[in-house]
Amino acid sequence: MGKKKAKKVVSDSDVDTMDDEMSEDDAASIEDGKIVDYITGKPVKESAKEKVRQRIARAIFHEYGFSPDDMEPNFKVKVGSKRKGVDIAIFKTGSDHEVENLHRVVICKPEPKLGKKGTFTLRDHKQATKDLDELKDLMEAIESCQWGLWTNGLELFFLRKDEGRFEASFEPAGDWPLADDSQGTKEVHSHAKLRKADPELLRITFRRCHNFLHGNEGMQKDAAFWQFLYLIFAKMYDERQTNGDRRFWVAPNERFEKEGQQAIRKRIIPLFHATRDEYAGEKYGRIFQGNEEIDLSDRALAFMASELAKYDFSRTDTDAKGAAYQEIVRSNLRGDLGQFFTPRNAIKLMVEMLAPNEDERIIDPSCGTGGFLIATLAYLNKKFHDESGVDQSKESTEEFVSHQKRLKKFVKSNLFAADFDRALVRASQMNVVMACNQMANIFHMNSLEFPDGHLDGVGYMNKRGKLGTMDVVMTNPPFGADIPVTDPNILRHYQLAHEWERTEAGTYRDTGKIQSSVAPQILFIERCLEWLRPGGRMGIVLPDGILSNAGDEPIRAWILRHAYVLASVSLPIETFVVDANVNILTSLLFLKKKTAEEIARDDLNPDSDYDVFMAIAEAVGYDRKGNTLYRRTPEGDEVVRELVWEERVRHNGEWVTRTLRRPEKEVDDDLPLIAEAYRQFQKQSKTWKGK
Repeated sequence: MGKKKAKKVVSDSDVDTMDDEMSEDDAASIEDGKIVDYITGKPVKESAKEKVRQRIARAIFHEYGFSPDDMEPNFKVKVGSKRKGVDIAIFKTGSDHEVENLHRVVICKPEPKLGKKGTFTLRDHKQATKDLDELKDLMEAIESCQWGLWTNGLELFFLRKDEGRFEASFEPAGDWPLADDSQGTKEVHSHAKLRKADPELLRITFRRCHNFLHGNEGMQKDAAFWQFLYLIFAKMYDERQTNGDRRFWVAPNERFEKEGQQAIRKRIIPLFHATRDEYAGEKYGRIFQGNEEIDLSDRALAFMASELAKYDFSRTDTDAKGAAYQEIVRSNLRGDLGQFFTPRNAIKLMVEMLAPNEDERIIDPSCGTGGFLIATLAYLNKKFHDESGVDQSKESTEEFVSHQKRLKKFVKSNLFAADFDRALVRASQMNVVMACNQMANIFHMNSLEFPDGHLDGVGYMNKRGKLGTMDVVMTNPPFGADIPVTDPNILRHYQLAHEWERTEAGTYRDTGKIQSSVAPQILFIERCLEWLRPGGRMGIVLPDGILSNAGDEPIRAWILRHAYVLASVSLPIETFVVDANVNILTSLLFLKKKTAEEIARDDLNPDSDYDVFMAIAEAVGYDRKGNTLYRRTPEGDEVVRELVWEERVRHNGEWVTRTLRRPEKEVDDDLPLIAEAYRQFQKQSKTWKGK
């Protein structure tokens, strides 16, 4: 980085050493082609069907409250003259694993391949009759079995068995009851207990909703996306009602009856109108214009509402909601202005290294769909719980409300963002609302044009988020020489838009001439520093060329004059390939803005040293095709660790805590190791200790 002497304190070899030390502890290994069974903790052969079974087994524990001790994989039962295997057998709590105690069964199939348009047409119960006959035969052969589920990972068909005088009948259901058999009736279902969503099942739910609109209803992907978000917003609005008048609910069999579908519409449409009217207009950054409508058939609306109604979004983990949201966002809002979405593990690394506090003002001036905002909320939420010594899975209602109050106060007062794309502004705001049920200060404007500009967010940001007022900036700006900034009215405000020449002393001098074209990421470096108060810190995603190309040395010299380099983390090529299909080497650059006095002092003593954290990530957890990669032993086997955690579930009307120990394969991702290494660096560095 220019002539500054940057001491490399932590390198990629240090991270490798730390990984080796961790691997020697309690890690085991598993041979290729095997995965760890969630129910038994033993290795089983990996297959497409097995992956589905593992996802469902996790959900049955985390979401429905059944203990793995009450489950058994591949349980054999007699059906007619044959013995057939139940993929997941669920027995009465604490009972022996005998057929007379078996009351729920699951049949799993491989996940179907998506069509050319990236969607899969979901069937209803009638269309899946042939597959469900297998489930019915199984349930009929087991006298004690009341509930069944057939799934291929995308389709979930629930059945309830009623024993008649001569034969059993089977009724389609939108969901299963929880482990304590609480589900609610048609009369009281509006007050039925909502549940926290399992991350995997929530992702499937979001995919199912979007697939239904795009694949079954024939909606264009962008239209389906917004209809989905309208319903999410209405659901969050409904959860905030304190008078007990919930409207976003669906009774067990309501979605399968014409009259029931119409009843759902009568509840949901007025609820959406109330939501839209609440957030229309300039007060909330025009998230709604006031003329939006739910353009869904009764069938589609009933399906969507049934999928979403069962969840308590306010109490579901922020990371889980963010991951599920990103599942559908990335395939619908891919921009053509150099935007591409930052992988969640890279976002998390930046947030953890910047370590924001709730009393700090934070901005992402190129927010996209709000990934950095959501990661900041998740970081602070964890911090609140750590400070209070409360396990998030066990917190009381009072503790939950207290933590949420702090989070909402932060979002309302200190969380800022902007984007040039109005659709992304809306998507980002909805993402934040889904995370904490509070609107953030997210505005539609061109951050490079600010404080000027004609877009409707400029006036608000000039009042609340002026340059020089932020404590933390984090962003992934649009990249590319093919989307240059050429407007002279913008370029004239930036020193980095000028032409620079080298002096005899080896420094660089501003010639005063403005270039005709500058890549946006270069201007964003200067704009981000301008938004910081002196002493504020920032993290930015940049192409490696800015940090290494000889022609970009004037940019590096400008950075070193105006800021201290806190850290630089080099990312592998795979980082942006999956989400953006962009083969580009990038780095995360972390800076601390100098005061005017520090700039003057360093101008007089340009060779002063300071410590800089540097790391090279060789793995980010997936390959170029998006396949998950796992750490391996020197012999080539995949590393497995035993995880221990507690889950608080409701059973027989009471809350009980269950401890679960399960081995899991360790994802080959260097970024969490780098975050921990940076924390150690901060403790040891004489330069930055205490800052």
